[in-house]
Amino acid sequence: MSTIFDLVNAKSIATYYENNPSNAIPYLGATLFPAKKQLGLDLSWIKGSKGLPVALMPSEFDSKATVRDRIGFDKVQTEMPFFRESMRIGEKDRQELNRLTSSVNDSLIMPIINNIYDDVTSLVNGALVQPERMIMQLLSTGKIKITANRVDYEYNYDMPNEHKETLTGSGDSGAKWSDVENSDPIEDIMTWQDKVEDDTGVRPTNAICTRKTWNCLLKNKKIRLDMNPLGGQNIIMTDNMLKQYLQTKLGVSVAVYNKKFALQDGSTHLFYPDDHFTLIPDGNLGNTYFGTTPEESDLMSGSTNADVSIVNTGVAVSTIKEPHPVNVMTVVSAIMMPSFETIDTIFIAKVN
Repeated sequence: MSTIFDLVNAKSIATYYENNPSNAIPYLGATLFPAKKQLGLDLSWIKGSKGLPVALMPSEFDSKATVRDRIGFDKVQTEMPFFRESMRIGEKDRQELNRLTSSVNDSLIMPIINNIYDDVTSLVNGALVQPERMIMQLLSTGKIKITANRVDYEYNYDMPNEHKETLTGSGDSGAKWSDVENSDPIEDIMTWQDKVEDDTGVRPTNAICTRKTWNCLLKNKKIRLDMNPLGGQNIIMTDNMLKQYLQTKLGVSVAVYNKKFALQDGSTHLFYPDDHFTLIPDGNLGNTYFGTTPEESDLMSGSTNADVSIVNTGVAVSTIKEPHPVNVMTVVSAIMMPSFETIDTIFIAKVN
């Protein structure tokens, strides 16, 4: 007869996660900063501007994993580079499993098992929110700011200050893009492209912004008149029309990125902030490095009470047997930090 330990284990959970097609769709940041594995916990060699190392602050390792309730599992609680949360099977589900394990009909057991696997999958997805948040901070500020144990940490990648600009002007000179009558986004973008190319020899040909910023471009008077000098005000502008125009005019492909994440308090936030516009070059911008978590380091070596499997390069899924009361605790942990060797070849503008 199967027991709870046979049904809920790290290998089965990892297989369930990896076979779910929705988990194969990466975030935008993950496509620009592909995942790589780094043995150990030391990520101090992560590179920033001109390949120089970024000094990283230590994280809190010697602490119990926060137990996350099965309700509200889709929220992200921790804001540390070292992410770790856990989940126990609720007593109700455990009793149902005990009652059904004697059944020869797997179809009765699997709905409960799948519910448990889905909860753990939510923890894994929560872990992957963290590197995306870091990447989008880098692409909008050139830095990463993290709150850990009520202490603020900042990782400075030494982005050149001359590759940042905040539009504050009025009228025709440096007007904010929200001023759709007077601003000149095309001139702004060309100036920023020229600056990066003059400094580095690389001309950025891609860009990121949110829907709010994109809508400013859709309504911009100068862009509309350039597309149709006689009837620019009357153009029914579409996303595809503007994207084709920017590609033809500037050679720039723009990704409108409006994905959000949720925090434990229920609030939702954009990964990439409104009112920013970032120019980036083609190709990978860096890598997202995953370190070795304590669970991977200590429990994969043959512990009799724990099983560990690794998903998505460096997210450790651990199942730990608890003899009294009989239960399984599942812990999801990850240590991650992006490098940014190409940070000199981007331009960040605050346009509103």
